[in-house]
Amino acid sequence: MRAARGAVAAAVALALVLAGATAVAGAPGKKKHAAKKRGVTVVRHGRIARWTIHYRAHNGVRRAAYVLLPSKYGPHVPARLPLVISPHGRGVGARANSAVWGLLPAVGDFAVISPEGQGRKLGRYSWGSPGQIEDLARMPYIVHATLPWLHVNERKVYAFGGSMGGQETLLLLARHPELLAGAAAFDAVTDFRLQYRQFPRLGCGKKCVKRWDGLFGRSLQALAREEIGGSPGQYPGRFAKRSPWTYRKRIAASCVPLQLWWSPADKVVIDQGRQSGRFFWQLRTLNPTAPIQAFVGFWIHSAEMRAKSRLPLALATFGLIKPTEKTLATPGLHVVTPPTAECNPYG
Repeated sequence: MRAARGAVAAAVALALVLAGATAVAGAPGKKKHAAKKRGVTVVRHGRIARWTIHYRAHNGVRRAAYVLLPSKYGPHVPARLPLVISPHGRGVGARANSAVWGLLPAVGDFAVISPEGQGRKLGRYSWGSPGQIEDLARMPYIVHATLPWLHVNERKVYAFGGSMGGQETLLLLARHPELLAGAAAFDAVTDFRLQYRQFPRLGCGKKCVKRWDGLFGRSLQALAREEIGGSPGQYPGRFAKRSPWTYRKRIAASCVPLQLWWSPADKVVIDQGRQSGRFFWQLRTLNPTAPIQAFVGFWIHSAEMRAKSRLPLALATFGLIKPTEKTLATPGLHVVTPPTAECNPYG
């Protein structure tokens, strides 16, 4: 994180100008929208408050981000908390992504930020755009710049993401390992070129057929070409740059604790054995001492990354919530634990 401070100083100043003062919140226990004040709003609902802030993406576009906090904190009750950066999945809104966390930020006393994101061309289909990854790396600074009473514990910054968000979590780890105390990727795309080829195989229900005019997979390929500038055949290097597989040596040598979650039942990131599975075993081969562990079960795509599913276990593994017997229960889950030896960057 120290290495990134100089590069983001200008971004912090800009975010301060954009956001300014925070809003006055409603009483805990009652859902209430606060009046807007320089682009910052808050909705409190019981133990959780969702703050909406804004930032300038790498291309200058104004984007929203949702910050989840325990309701007890605000302008008059400052806090210093761990922060989880949570990029959303393909086509999923940042607000919907923030909803999967439920009451967990209040259970563990930490903050979550879910930014809208911005790719080279597209918003919800950023697919690991280099600019998007740099925006994710700025999130701790953007949080404090827009909510100055919220101080991020710089030793406890994490990244959690599912699907495309898992892909971007791994790319953030690869490019900014000094930023993170840990990362968890759920059903992630690790080889984007392979995923591009698999798009036509994706299932599409009635609503999907209506929305995409029956051309779901081909439409996703078209979106990927628009975002990246062409196909893998035309620009293999651009697809490689958005694939965590390309950075496997760097991730293995980072010594940052990493959780990889995947399911053979996944019908969105098809053949996870060639995505997260292959990626996990390659990391363990490259550095047998790396603090990397696997969680393999049987669930539909990204279903495990929810407050009422396996997300509490992922958080407890990093010490972000207190473990309970229920949280630590792993029926139907195959866990490959991390090595006990201290991590050596050179293996």
